Amino acid sequence: MKQIRITDDLHALMAVLPPQIIDALEKANNSDNLLEIVLDLGRLPMARFVDGEVQLSDREIGRADIDHVDSLIGEFDADNRAGIERTLHRISAIRNRHGIIVGLTCRVGRAVYGTIEIIQDLVESGKSILLLGKPGIGKTTMLRESARILAENKRVIIVDTSNEIGGDGDVPHPAVGKARRMQVSTPSLQHEVMIEAVENHNPEVVIIDEIGRELEAMAARTIAERGVQLVATAHGRTLENLLLNPTLSDLIGGIESVTLSDEEARRRGTQKTVLERRSPPTFDMLVELQERDRLAVHPDVAQAVDTLVRGYPVQPEIRWRDAKNEVHIEKAPSPPAARGMAQGTRRTYNNGDRRTDSPPEPEGRYLHKAGTPAIEYEQALDITERKPIRKVRIYPYGVARNRLQQAAHRLGVPAFVARDISEADLVMTLRTYYRSRQQPITEAEARGIPIYVLRANTVNQMEQSLVEIFNLSEDNSWNLNEVTNQTESAIQAVLNGQRWVDLPPATSAIRRIQHEMARQAQLVSHSYGKDPNRRVRIFRE
Repeated sequence: MKQIRITDDLHALMAVLPPQIIDALEKANNSDNLLEIVLDLGRLPMARFVDGEVQLSDREIGRADIDHVDSLIGEFDADNRAGIERTLHRISAIRNRHGIIVGLTCRVGRAVYGTIEIIQDLVESGKSILLLGKPGIGKTTMLRESARILAENKRVIIVDTSNEIGGDGDVPHPAVGKARRMQVSTPSLQHEVMIEAVENHNPEVVIIDEIGRELEAMAARTIAERGVQLVATAHGRTLENLLLNPTLSDLIGGIESVTLSDEEARRRGTQKTVLERRSPPTFDMLVELQERDRLAVHPDVAQAVDTLVRGYPVQPEIRWRDAKNEVHIEKAPSPPAARGMAQGTRRTYNNGDRRTDSPPEPEGRYLHKAGTPAIEYEQALDITERKPIRKVRIYPYGVARNRLQQAAHRLGVPAFVARDISEADLVMTLRTYYRSRQQPITEAEARGIPIYVLRANTVNQMEQSLVEIFNLSEDNSWNLNEVTNQTESAIQAVLNGQRWVDLPPATSAIRRIQHEMARQAQLVSHSYGKDPNRRVRIFRE
């Protein structure tokens, strides 16, 4: 257990306040719990503490008081925030329509050492973490200490939009340790600084305070795809309300409305229109700061979102710190999404399971073997356990062969078209043909050949099928040579004068490799589109 230590440089903030405010604060004798001082023109000054507000004087704030503070602090930026050099204090201005300051909020900035212990295992795991919580609850404090801890062993860049993490001035506060700090000239350009940090300074970790715009959310996704760990805060209090935020929901995968067929809706026992997760989340974990010493952890954001859209309550892991500064962890039980079918994910069923959501036949991407009408994905096709370099012969029935060959070429997998079903390792067909029980389908079942059922005769559907067939998880690198050759060719084309080159759609793991290769070649790369058609574009500055 680490002892919590606090440094607040409160004397520096007191030095810029009007004399009567200083006297009142000293009489209150509660500086450890002081959050901020509010000075509004023509109103009584107020001090906000952890446990409530206190009036500081019977005299209203005048123009001279506002000007006194303004003259002793740094310049206000475009976001109407200023600071005191070498401190973490923040002074925010309220202006009238003529641009004149009529109110000040002087927030106390504290460097708290030891608070990170409650989530230190998460921070050091290498996974990207998003912190949520109401203002003043300690998000930035935790972010600052995360930067300090990670910078001891990794290259850390802080994108400090309002100088809250590293403090005002050119030299960052000692509380950030060895972490480097990049300031943002205009808050609306934060996303550009985020990308610049990755392209120019080769970080292993990027720390971001307050992701609040869509462009920033997109930049965060691009950074994560390059294999850089993100630790950031965002506007919101819980996973649920963040998911409903149209601007920021992409940080946790987003949601989209999907219309089901009548049969599928009856099978699921739901309405025809349901919500499903749109894409993989940018952040692996999410931490809700409920109180200063109590928080809720969602260790798997994708699973939590899938659980929510299915209509089940999410049960996070609860962590808290007691009066002795000892950390306690209450593990969450397995959510329903882990035991059943999650909307928008692969369908998995067990033999003999006769629940209402068990399908009588394959739906969507589904593998089927004779005599096993309801089996798990990973068990359905023994080819998934073979070495990935082994070629697979596919007999397409009702499926366009040229599209199948195109999908195989784009993914770089050794998939070949079988001219006869007797030569095939598996059969690929459409839902219509499977339901009609035509002769090739029954013959494949009789031979024990796996059948892969597609929803549509498109290249995209075939690519998704091949991803499942060849078990193209992020851990596999069997097609690394193909990816490397494609990317090197694109890089060479750009270096030879071509404006840009778009690489084929790829998984997030492959995109990370492509981004890294572009960076090493001193070129720029960005990801475009939505999964599964998201791709990397390589170009010059």
